[in-house]
Amino acid sequence: MANPGKNPLYNHIPERIFTAQIIQLCKAFGWRVAHFRPGMTKRGRWKTAMSGDIGFPDLVMARPPRLIFAELKSAKGRISPEQAIWLEYVGRCNVEKYEWRPAMINEIERILR
Repeated sequence: MANPGKNPLYNHIPERIFTAQIIQLCKAFGWRVAHFRPGMTKRGRWKTAMSGDIGFPDLVMARPPRLIFAELKSAKGRISPEQAIWLEYVGRCNVEKYEWRPAMINEIERILR
């Protein structure tokens, strides 16, 4: 595969498509994966139903003995302050944590393989 970092097509992959790609990779390589999708409220705003601290990472993946938390972003997406706090806390635990973008697909596949 060509170097995705040099391919401008990776700059236009929406986060929802990228998320679906990563979930497919997880399934192909035997990972259990969880993703909590936002839904549209009656007021027309996107919100993820949850309790606790906002900013929880997009994916949690488990394949013993490994546990991974990953925040997924489009090429130009930004980590919110709340997401940064979650990643900082997860990084202090004995688990793997990543911030992944579409151009990193080869590296992501290597990590999940």
